[in-house]
Amino acid sequence: MRSLALPAAVLAGALLLTGCGGGNSTDGGRPVPVDGSGDPSTSTSTSSTPTAGATTPTAAPSEPTNTTTAAPPKAQVVVVPGNYSSNPAVQGLVQSYPLYFQALVARDDSILKKSFPSFFYADTSQAIKDAQRNGWVMRPPGSVVVLGVQSQSNGTVRVKTCRSQTTQYWDPKAKAWTVPAPSGSPQVIDMIKTGVGWLPYKLASSKGVTCARVRYPA
Repeated sequence: MRSLALPAAVLAGALLLTGCGGGNSTDGGRPVPVDGSGDPSTSTSTSSTPTAGATTPTAAPSEPTNTTTAAPPKAQVVVVPGNYSSNPAVQGLVQSYPLYFQALVARDDSILKKSFPSFFYADTSQAIKDAQRNGWVMRPPGSVVVLGVQSQSNGTVRVKTCRSQTTQYWDPKAKAWTVPAPSGSPQVIDMIKTGVGWLPYKLASSKGVTCARVRYPA
């Protein structure tokens, strides 16, 4: 009788564990439908692998974005193409003129040395040296208005412009800045097509170009 007592006790313990661990399908022992509906006891799925929907982690809340942004730097010069905005030479002028104007304001011709054709650099360099010698100062912002476009026989395009008068010089007698051309000054630039696009080629004569009725945005 002693030899049968141990198996009987083991059997009773196994039945007790079975009663504690299973039987009720709602305790997590069996898979349930993904949407959580229906009778879990009728499910035919026996896979223990979680579904993709059950394992996708909830996206962490994004960090609040800072809506405060620094104001863009104010342009030194505004180029107004007017009715000639579709002309490639004028488009090149619009893109290249800010760098040219920057050199005039800084009175530093080295800004243009590597970016413009040699003829235009030579003309600009001389003008900058004159400004340094005479005390002329460019005060931004300025603006340039395109008045006309004319193709030339040498493959260049002549762009007639008027530049608002920001070139000033100091009058020691009046102790004030003097503006030599209140209506602005005419400027004619021959543009040439290069490997990097249209660039100023040289300064041309501005004879016959008047700026008396031009309105400048800056």
